Amino acid sequence: MPAKGCYFLNAGEEGPDQDALYEKYRLTSQHGPLLLTLLLVAITACIALIVIAFSHGDPSSHQAVLGTAFLALAVFVALYVLVYAECLVRRWLQASALLIWACLLTLGYVLVFDSWMKEACSWEQVPFFLFVIFVVYTLLPFSMQGAVVVGVISSTSHLLVLGILMGDFSMPSHQVGLQLMANAIIFLCGNFTGAFHKHQLQDASRDLFTYTVKCIQIRRKLRIEKRQQENLLLSILPAHISMGMKLTIIERLKERGDRRYMPDNNFHSLYVKRHQNVSILYADIVGFTRLASDCSPKELVVMLNELFGKFDQIAKANECMRIKILGDCYYCVSGLPVSLPTHARNCVKMGLDMCEAIKQVREATGVDISMRVGIHSGNVLCGVIGLRKWQYDVWSHDVSLANRMEAAGVPGRVHITEATLNHLDKAYEVEDGHGQQRDPYLKEMNIRTYLVIDPRSQQPPPPSQHLPKPKGDAALKMRASVRMTRYLESWGAARPFAHLNHRESVSSSETPVPNGRRLKAIPLRRHRTPDRSASPKGRSEDDSYDDEMLSAIEGLSSTRPCCTKSDDFYAFGSIFLEKGFEREYRLAPIPRVRHYFACASLVFLCILLVHVLLMPRTAALGVSFGLVACVLVLVLGLCFADQFLSCFPACVTLRAIAERVETHALLRLSLVILTVGSLLSVAIVNLPLLFPLDVVEPPGNETSRRAVSSSRERIMCELLPYYTCSCMLAFIACSVFLRMSLELKAVLLTVALVAYLGLFYTFLCPHWHCCSHPTKTNGTLSAPGCPWWDLKMMVGFYLVLFYTALIMLSRQIDYYCHLDCLWKKKFKKEHEEFETMENVNRLLLENVLPAHVAAHFIGDKLNEDWYHQSCDCVCVMFASVPDFKVFYTECDVNKEGLECLRLLNEIIADFDELLLKPKFSSVEKIKTIGSTYMAAAGLSVPSGQENQGPERQHAHIGTTVEFSIALMNKLEGINRHSFNSFRLRVGINHGPVIAGVIGARKPQYDIWGNTVNVASRMESTGELGKIQVTEETCAILQGLGYSCECRGLINVKGKGELRTYFVCTDTAKFQGLGLN
Repeated sequence: MPAKGCYFLNAGEEGPDQDALYEKYRLTSQHGPLLLTLLLVAITACIALIVIAFSHGDPSSHQAVLGTAFLALAVFVALYVLVYAECLVRRWLQASALLIWACLLTLGYVLVFDSWMKEACSWEQVPFFLFVIFVVYTLLPFSMQGAVVVGVISSTSHLLVLGILMGDFSMPSHQVGLQLMANAIIFLCGNFTGAFHKHQLQDASRDLFTYTVKCIQIRRKLRIEKRQQENLLLSILPAHISMGMKLTIIERLKERGDRRYMPDNNFHSLYVKRHQNVSILYADIVGFTRLASDCSPKELVVMLNELFGKFDQIAKANECMRIKILGDCYYCVSGLPVSLPTHARNCVKMGLDMCEAIKQVREATGVDISMRVGIHSGNVLCGVIGLRKWQYDVWSHDVSLANRMEAAGVPGRVHITEATLNHLDKAYEVEDGHGQQRDPYLKEMNIRTYLVIDPRSQQPPPPSQHLPKPKGDAALKMRASVRMTRYLESWGAARPFAHLNHRESVSSSETPVPNGRRLKAIPLRRHRTPDRSASPKGRSEDDSYDDEMLSAIEGLSSTRPCCTKSDDFYAFGSIFLEKGFEREYRLAPIPRVRHYFACASLVFLCILLVHVLLMPRTAALGVSFGLVACVLVLVLGLCFADQFLSCFPACVTLRAIAERVETHALLRLSLVILTVGSLLSVAIVNLPLLFPLDVVEPPGNETSRRAVSSSRERIMCELLPYYTCSCMLAFIACSVFLRMSLELKAVLLTVALVAYLGLFYTFLCPHWHCCSHPTKTNGTLSAPGCPWWDLKMMVGFYLVLFYTALIMLSRQIDYYCHLDCLWKKKFKKEHEEFETMENVNRLLLENVLPAHVAAHFIGDKLNEDWYHQSCDCVCVMFASVPDFKVFYTECDVNKEGLECLRLLNEIIADFDELLLKPKFSSVEKIKTIGSTYMAAAGLSVPSGQENQGPERQHAHIGTTVEFSIALMNKLEGINRHSFNSFRLRVGINHGPVIAGVIGARKPQYDIWGNTVNVASRMESTGELGKIQVTEETCAILQGLGYSCECRGLINVKGKGELRTYFVCTDTAKFQGLGLN
């Protein structure tokens, strides 16, 4: 299972899950820094109140206020130190929030009672309680339900206390009722905007946490995929070659992803190296062909896998590297990739062990098989050629000689050359092998050979520990293949790709959404098996995963996020170091931005209601609010055009504008400035119109003028606090635009603060004296008396307090927005890397196996079963370049044969490129054997085509012929460019085959059967430039419209005389019907 694992969460397992991590993150990542912000503002406010108390009037007359302020200051400082040092755990953080709220509420009521005792107005502490209500939602670590409860308690308690103190319940007053109603509207607006602010912040927090977890998942998945990729690649190729090929694959995938991939017209990459002083071993199982003809597909695959699995174990024990499996032939090399002085002894020892293993099988099962081994020592070129179905291979004259040594060997013996004998240093006794008598090449090259004497043959045989040989009826009832299979299964060789099946991974399809329900996605519990669940490695990987999660959450949970050193942000502030990234962030779409405008419109409605209830209803008031209302209606119309015009689909323009509000930064910014600027202006614009500087004294006597002036001053002093509250609500309207840039917020709020203070201090200076002395009227609502602080100072204090709190809050929110954008970008980048890695894994696997076979090992299931398939009608092709053996020379000019292999690599690579053409999609490359190219068609029959007519069922035979002709044309093109005269010799046969995957250390897909053997003989006995086929294949090709020429009877090894035919290639491309 290489490319994609099946990992899932056991339903009963808990542990440090994502809910606990999210709680830790939610309560410390945001509420820690926000709580520090509130404590800093509260400490500043307490100090300012103390300074005001000492600088205005006699401090001894305000002992309650000073005592409460000092006590609150001490509490706030202590909590600030604890939160800053991160000493408060989760439950104490909640308790500290209640304590802070209680201190603020107590301080507010002390101010209320102190002002009431001094006959102060009821509005005087409304701004302070509005501040308390707003920070309950935005800066204190309450849940939404808790914040609503605390906010409602703060609002209703203030209204009840003031109603009682002002006697409205005992002596109802119309003016008092209007003021209390205005207070209720202000508090309601504070609660609503605070709840909206908290909801938006929680959504952003949830998104940030989700993307953080996704990043961790992808990062972990990426590591696992890299490990799987390395394991998979190492199961195909040695490490010293695999890394360069992996980089090439990744670059090719990226080039294709950029749509700039163009085939290289120069040489293809060649991954071949030369190694000296190695020993090459070839081994063939004598009698296996006869045994295989009696096997079922599963029996054959199991038998080969067990045999070659055992050989792989022997190779590992003797420091040999298996190169390739060719049918029942096994060959390996010792001295690769690191040179070994004992390479010859290693190969001889392995050959003897292989012969002994087969001897044990023969004795235990009674099946007549034996091992024939040939060994030669020399130099090799090793590596990979071609573009598809990579297989590590070796080439050289010494490799060909080792192959000859095996063919000329003796069953049950190890046949070596004199070169190998010279490297043995007399470690083994030998006898004359007489190889020249059995092979003409050895005689021609005058190569002397020897047979190694196994030291074990000179020792008495130990008591047999193997299964007894079946005798009598048992032998008659049980087929030889069954006896072999049963015995070999007791060896317990590993199955193909078994080492890849238990790799940890995490699911990318599930991400935690902590929204009331419990979604179990992280940490994903690995698929537990009895042997792994208790392993220390498994536990350590679990622990490392949990530690990684906690470390990432701790990184996001820093209580000093804006001041800590970061590789992504500047030292102070939340601006990305990368200018392009910062620009991308500012131009990024803001989803649901229309909700910000809707909330700001609600704030405008509350300001309007306060003015309608309390302010003189002048023409200026109507005009100013009417203009702003028109502006907001226009803005809301643009934002919600797609909702309003759902019944009118023809209005495409307005719909496009509504979409552009979220996506187009300049349009969005313009609407924000227009909306916020209108609200900040309308909150104060009527104040100078209501109380102009050039007040004309009314005519009449002194008494009447004093009465009118006193009435005007009383009205002004009663209304000033509500203008202050309107300004604060306008500040809040600016803050609800969470994703608006911090710089723009700071500019708007600063300009508004300066304008407000300028209006209050400049235009209304002649009227501040109204609060310098108490005046009483018949009603409870008298003109305000401010004996211990100046009203001017308190209005400025509340405005600056709210401004400071909102600026610091906006700074934190801007940091979180940047952080959210950063993690999304990281997630996107790592997700792309993961997809690339996953594609590489899949490409690697499918480069070893056909796609329909790869599906057996990949996907959501852990399929460890043997892969075997019996195919009824497969067309097998062998195409060789015999002249290449003559062309191949080893000298200094061609770098000891390396340049010759470069040309062979070009030939094989060009052949592989033909497989990419759609018309050859049914052709599968099986392997290359030296300069021979083996392919087959019909291994995978598409669903729905099993019961088609004979002509369609045999179409793949015509496809194979067309593919052979295309190979010939390719070779002609290579000849023209390389000035060579290579010609292709092709043999084709069709019939039943057995397909399967064998080998645990280097899994290999292969096909076996008489059809394959005959196709190989068709090639070896063929003629250059021609396609030789059997009589049965010829009949089918003629039925498809191809012309064939009878060659006559030829002698085929193991088959006797067969009548064969040559396909007429000059007319095939015009008459072939199999591809239509």
